[in-house]
Amino acid sequence: MPPRNFARPSSDLTRPATGWRAGVAFDKQVANRIELQRIAYRDVRDKFSLSAQATCLCIRRVCEAYKRDKTIRPTFRKDAAMPFDPRTMSFKGIARVSLLTLDGRVIVPFVVGSYGADRLAMPKGQADLVRRKDGKWFLIVTVDVPETTPIPVTDFIGVDLGLANVATDSDPATKPHCGKPAERVRRKHNLQRKRLQKKGTKGAKKKLQRVSRKEARFKRHENHVISKAIVEVAKGTGRGIAVEDLSGIRDRLPAWGKDARNRLSGWSFGQLVAFMTYKATLAGVPIEAVDARYTSQTCSACGHCCRENRTSQAKFLCVSCGMGMNADKNAALNIRARALSKRALELVDLTV
Repeated sequence: MPPRNFARPSSDLTRPATGWRAGVAFDKQVANRIELQRIAYRDVRDKFSLSAQATCLCIRRVCEAYKRDKTIRPTFRKDAAMPFDPRTMSFKGIARVSLLTLDGRVIVPFVVGSYGADRLAMPKGQADLVRRKDGKWFLIVTVDVPETTPIPVTDFIGVDLGLANVATDSDPATKPHCGKPAERVRRKHNLQRKRLQKKGTKGAKKKLQRVSRKEARFKRHENHVISKAIVEVAKGTGRGIAVEDLSGIRDRLPAWGKDARNRLSGWSFGQLVAFMTYKATLAGVPIEAVDARYTSQTCSACGHCCRENRTSQAKFLCVSCGMGMNADKNAALNIRARALSKRALELVDLTV
């Protein structure tokens, strides 16, 4: 992307303009984009010398931020992302992009991988120009990818999320996606962070940022690998995917002690489900979110539910019927059963 100081003049004006509009929105309690544009559009253009479309984009950004919490005035960082849309941005092939700045249009070379290049021909929506902490610029572009027609399914693969195993599906032919490699990386980075935090030097702080980015890339890669594998199994067997509703997942999973709490907060389950959802949508695989409470304590064979069924982290042994199996597989089977019940109820509602 562009040189280090490329967008500084633009950001130096768009940020104060956005902040000023945030104050207007908060003072007048206006979260509607059209209403805020009516109130502040002319003043912003005269005061900050922004183009018409840049003004509209900043107003939209203020409204989006204000709607999240109307009790506080939105604030924007000095290095906050700058929004663009097809009227302020256009691609010149797959190696250059034209961006509207305060000094007119600037054509900037960029680098994109094969995955992104294949999608540049698709219709484009809003984009954000982001400056990373190390000074590198990235243009994050939204594209409209056509969805595949969902395949008709009569069964689901249940997916249980956890600590020892990041993800376990109900298919008897597949193994759980073990969390041990992730745990080793987490411990390694935690030790690095502790050592660097004790130093407190400028160089140590920069190294801390690099460690954080490296850990985030590892988690993202693992989540891509896991979600891709689950979607491929579902598509190959003509089944849908049942995932647990993540509301309160950190309350449901046990986390005794500081190390356990670090493990619990050290993995992005939301990112994993988001990856699974978009990959399934592109593949035409239906995905269903279900309430996963007590799935780890309920017998998938007889339905008996009690804490005593879970004899250890890895083992499940029903005190009622005597069925024993891997605890995560049992939970995944229960999630599958709940998805089937939910789908059956939806079909009944449609026929009534």
